Amino acid sequence: MSEGEKDKKARAERATSNVFTKLPQKLMQEMKEAFTMIDQNRDGLIDVSDLKEMYSSLGAVPQDSVLQAMVKEVPQLNFTGFLTLFSEKMGGTDPEETLRNAFAMFDADNTGHISEDYMKDLLENMGDNFSKDEIRQVWKEAPIHGGKVDYQAFVSKIKGKEQED
Repeated sequence: MSEGEKDKKARAERATSNVFTKLPQKLMQEMKEAFTMIDQNRDGLIDVSDLKEMYSSLGAVPQDSVLQAMVKEVPQLNFTGFLTLFSEKMGGTDPEETLRNAFAMFDADNTGHISEDYMKDLLENMGDNFSKDEIRQVWKEAPIHGGKVDYQAFVSKIKGKEQED
């Protein structure tokens, strides 16, 4: 192995180990559960077939080319890579920014809003499923206008920072 390859490998090992030290243990456990939910074939890697299954469970059927493009970004996405990608995409450990970025993942048009029906479906069917009563409680506080949830304002409300209209 050349010096350059050794240096690159050492930097990669440091970068991945940094992810484990930056994330709180509870979040790490939640990420493990999320990874396991996505890794449908339980081979320790997220691939096109895993993504297809996940999207299918949400009622979406993206084209194979879209899924292949996603996997092409990170061809060998194991749990460590998943955490690293999450950390990069979610903005580190700032809870407010992490919440906004999590909602933004479901905002394909980048409008700052998510369809009320789509969000209800996500809450009922993804991760820790909400009951109908829990969704009613959330909807009492959610900023919904014209069938769209304003997730920017919602995050501010969750974090106790009401936005001025």
